[in-house]
Amino acid sequence: MIIYEAIKSEFLHDVFEDKLIDNIINNYKEKVGRINKGELRSWDNSMKYMHLILLDPEIPDDAGVAIEFKIPYTSKRVDFLISGSNETNQSIVIVELKQWQDIEKVDGKEAIIKTFLGGGVRETTHPSYQAWSYAALIKDYNENVQDNQMELYPCAYLHNYIKVDGLDPIIDDSYHYYVEKAPVFRKGDAAKLREFIKRYIKCGDNKENLYKIENGRIRPSKSLQDSLLNMLKGNKEFVMIDDQKVVYESAKMLAKEAQRTNIKQVLIVKGGPGTGKSVLAINLLVELTAQNMVCQYVTKNAAPRAIYAKKLKKDYRKGHIDNLFKGSGSYIDVPANTFDVLIVDEAHRLNEKSGMFNHLGDNQMKEIINASKFAIFFIDERQRVTLKDAGSIAAIQQFAEQFSASISTALLNSQFRCNGSDGYLAWIDDVLQIRKTANESYIGSNYDFRVYSDPMEMRDEIFRLNQVNNKARLLAGYCWDWKKEGKNISQIHDIELSGQFGMSWNLGNSDSWAIDENSVHEVGCIHTSQGLEFDYVGVIIGDDMYFSEDEVKTDFKKRAKTDSSLKGIKKLSKEEPEKAKQLADEIIRNTYRTLLTRGQKGCFVYCTDKELEGYFCERLREIQNNYKPNEFFDGKESVAEERESYE
Repeated sequence: MIIYEAIKSEFLHDVFEDKLIDNIINNYKEKVGRINKGELRSWDNSMKYMHLILLDPEIPDDAGVAIEFKIPYTSKRVDFLISGSNETNQSIVIVELKQWQDIEKVDGKEAIIKTFLGGGVRETTHPSYQAWSYAALIKDYNENVQDNQMELYPCAYLHNYIKVDGLDPIIDDSYHYYVEKAPVFRKGDAAKLREFIKRYIKCGDNKENLYKIENGRIRPSKSLQDSLLNMLKGNKEFVMIDDQKVVYESAKMLAKEAQRTNIKQVLIVKGGPGTGKSVLAINLLVELTAQNMVCQYVTKNAAPRAIYAKKLKKDYRKGHIDNLFKGSGSYIDVPANTFDVLIVDEAHRLNEKSGMFNHLGDNQMKEIINASKFAIFFIDERQRVTLKDAGSIAAIQQFAEQFSASISTALLNSQFRCNGSDGYLAWIDDVLQIRKTANESYIGSNYDFRVYSDPMEMRDEIFRLNQVNNKARLLAGYCWDWKKEGKNISQIHDIELSGQFGMSWNLGNSDSWAIDENSVHEVGCIHTSQGLEFDYVGVIIGDDMYFSEDEVKTDFKKRAKTDSSLKGIKKLSKEEPEKAKQLADEIIRNTYRTLLTRGQKGCFVYCTDKELEGYFCERLREIQNNYKPNEFFDGKESVAEERESYE
């Protein structure tokens, strides 16, 4: 998706006539949604500089110019592109534009700098790394870039950054590798940036390469479960961008710090669905193990571990796999500091006690911190989905303080699921009335969200989409009993709905339901889908959620008798009815929030409550009808409000 495109002569005219911003606004509203006023000011400022750069007559008038190209499967956009060709290749120059004025070097972290962002001085990726990583992602995903031997030439332009006498931190030797891949140009480097562009854009293409990059077939995104084997073999499967890279480098430094100083380190990484927590966790497992540290990946949820084991079993011995991927109850009697690093994914699912009967140990968070020199907790407190889920930021901090550990926190914003739409995730929170967001009528572009009145139609569409690559699944809230006699027989239907719809829950004899060839014929629950992703999901919302008196409401009494996620709620409701109601309500909403965010490309919904179905349909109509074409916002309520909620 490109927000603005033109040939060079048209771009120059639009800037000179003060029409560019109006054109960007019109296109942005149509393709994306509301516009941040701060972003408008940045465009207005930066495009005047690019106007001066492109005034050079040796840059062809019919070279293509594009502003704000969205990278597939992410929430990231490339600032500025120039297309054409040189003697040998079709070419696109990528320019990452920055308003920064001051930069501080960060020692010991690859490609990380400090600058003023979001109201304070923060760590972020070096602009050369950012430009290079964006180009790498485009090349990974766009078949036209690959098939047409199109070359991408990234660079960064910091037009407000004044060169520093002597050693300039932006071109420090520690950043040399990425500055070589993506040169950085500062205030006063206009002539150098022109020469860089002219080196690769000698002939215009009348936007042809922009058309190819805009309309190129997008290669399937890499899922963690598919890429795991290559990652463990040391291959770079995922290019880390922006906040991912910052967290990755911070974790590596803290791991070394824990070894060097013998002071425990705890890193809490906050991030919503699809922000790459699991990918980052596995990357750290591979990297720190390669540095001869004793590391384990820890998760309460058995489904991801089972899938990883199935993917790896042909290349690794079972003992090796079991030693890498552990359940969260594995550290009850482990002596202090046995492990260099324990990497805890889905930390919100950690329990207090361990064992089948929840009678072993003291507290899983406490035991993990005790057993490791460095513990990393990836957490999203809005994904706690059972009464036993005790993982919280406050509890982790409390136990870390008991061990005199040094505590660090980090935030993941970048969105890699739901077609990279931050807007969809905030919209779901608003629709489920988990929290009020700025996204009452904004879902983001290119995400396929549908409401079905007939569950058979939704099922058939999931079946059809699954034929492509076995990555479409049906999911449901736990409102139907798991029949004992049918736990291993898919012909015995646990879930029966209006019409002819009848299906079984995921079978008890398969821990790898998410990747098994025939499991599309079974309905997955929260326990077999949390922590995993699919291309498309069809979610059945049962009677535990309904719409009444203009509110989305929940009723824990409608959950199945075989549902253990609310075990103990009836007793609590007699003793403390308000507390029980609040806890159950939170768990039910979190459950559906998690299910509704498993789809990379689309999510379909069927509601047993027809009033709730009508509410979902009305919210979809609002997206089309109630959007105000002249509406702006000032950044205090971001479209990607998911980000602000974790600060």
